[in-house]
Order: sequence, then structure tokens, then C-alpha cells
Amino acid sequence: MEYTRLGSSGLVISKIVVGCMGFGDPSRGHHAWSLDLEHSRPLIRQALEAGVTTFDTANVYAYGSSEEILGQVLGELARRDEVVIATKVHGRMADGPNGAGLSRGAIMTQVDASLRRLRTDYIDLYQIHRFDPDTPVEETMEALHDLVRAGKVRYLGASSMWTWQFAAMQHAADLGGWTRFVAMQNHYNLLMREEEREMLPYCLDQNIGVIPWSPLARGRLARGWDTTTDRSGTDRFGATLYRQSQDADRQIVEAVGKIASPRGLSRAVVALAWVLSKAAVTAPIVGVTKDHHLTDALAALDLTLTDEETAMLEEHYIPHVPEGF
Repeated sequence: MEYTRLGSSGLVISKIVVGCMGFGDPSRGHHAWSLDLEHSRPLIRQALEAGVTTFDTANVYAYGSSEEILGQVLGELARRDEVVIATKVHGRMADGPNGAGLSRGAIMTQVDASLRRLRTDYIDLYQIHRFDPDTPVEETMEALHDLVRAGKVRYLGASSMWTWQFAAMQHAADLGGWTRFVAMQNHYNLLMREEEREMLPYCLDQNIGVIPWSPLARGRLARGWDTTTDRSGTDRFGATLYRQSQDADRQIVEAVGKIASPRGLSRAVVALAWVLSKAAVTAPIVGVTKDHHLTDALAALDLTLTDEETAMLEEHYIPHVPEGF
């Protein structure tokens, strides 16, 4: 395993981040394919044994049960100071004004709930899951800063939003003397490269860590174009993505296969290696619900694509309307 600092911060993370949306009680939330505690434990153990230190979850994943599982298993298998726990706040967790969003009340309520579920005194990286247009950015940034000052949170991050919104929040933090975001968790893969226009250059300029979600495009880059899975048939959020340019997307997926096959590699290794090759990317977040998902991610660290292979992967991309906000 390789390790790196997250942006300009002192936080050291593994170059592969395990995404924990697949861990959770399948009867809670919207993901019937989620793995319960007993099926999640061996995968988390496998990740730890491979040297992964960094795990990303969210309060809304299976309505809190992803955090519960992650907190229990990490408590069983690792010392707290050996792992980096990242979670998120924004989505609706309860009725009422503090059940969702980024108001001061919501943030204070939800961070304590996440700490209880994760069985920890602090969260290493606390991320706003989306932008909240109904709350002043100053209110959000001051509340997040207060969590850092209180020791409940050590570093702050953000997730998918427009670059101007992210910049506005950073500017508010600077003006208020509050804690800045050190990371952006954005939507970036071979089928969705719109972040190359503004967000990635901004993060490079500001030395902000980038930990992309869905680096395999919800698995589309890891299998043949016409192949379906249990998840692809029931993933409601995933069904809203990657429908804008299916002819071009198919050619990209086919290019991944053409490069992977002669090398004797899985498609996932090639697609992840492409993401890892980008200067702005710190570490991709890889969902792990089967043993080979982690094996592929580790193999991607050792793969260097040639200039010709990179050109093959990129030549069919066409502009998109950004998705996943």
C-alpha cells in the first residue's frame, strides 16, 4: 500500500480509500444489495490486512447502519489511531429542521449521532455531502469550525458541488478565521470528466486533496457494456447517471476492455489506474463488496498506462452536463 498526505494537511491517507456505501443493513435505506455486519467484517479485515487505513462512509448510507458496522468492526480489528474515518453530513436522517441540511442545528445534531454510531470520540475527515443553498455559507463554516475546535472533528472536506460554491465556502472560512476544507470528494471517472474544467484545476492551485467517488462509474467501467448486476438493477441513484451519451460511453468502455485483455488484467484495474494517473487525484474511493474489488484496486497502484493507452481511453469522451450534485 502507498500513502500520501491529503492536500496541504498533515493527514496521511492510503492511496486507496474503501468506500462503505455497500456496508449496511439491507432492510434500511435504498440499497437491498448492502452487506450486513457478518458479510462486511471479512472485507474490512481484508482491507486492513492489505494496508488500507482510510474508510469513507456517510450518515445517510443505510440510514446510519453503515457507520454502525464500520465503527464496530474497526473497533474490533484496529487501534483508533491506525485508521482514518471519513463520514458526511447533509442528507435527511430525521423529520424536522435538524434532520437534514447544513444549518448549525443540523450539523451539531448529526455529528453527535455519527460519533455514537461510529463508536469514536472524533472523526478524522468530516465532509459536507452536498451544498446547502438554504443555509448561509458563513453559518455552515463557523459551525464546522466549532466542531474542529471542540475536538469532535480533525479535518473538513466537501463533496460534489459547483466550483464557485466550493470557492465561496473557502473564502467565507478565510474571512471568518475558520477552518478550511482540505479535501474535495467529487464525481470523476472516464465517463464523467467535467471536473477537469474547473474543480480539478482549482484543487491543484489551492493544494486541496481530491478523493473521487465512483471512479468505476458505478461499475460500468468494470464490465462489458451489456452486462448487468443485482446492484445495477436496483440502484435508484445510479440509474440517474451515465445516460447522456451512451454511444460515446460504450466506446470508452470497449477501450477499457481492449487495454485490459492483452495485459491479462480486469477492466477495473485499467479504469482505476487512469484515475490514479491524474495529478489532481489524491486517492480514489473504491466500493468494496467482493474480495476482487480490493484486489483490483491494489493492482491499479502498480499499473502505469502508456501515452497511447491513455489516448485510447480518452479519445471518445464528449462534453456532458455534470451529474451527481
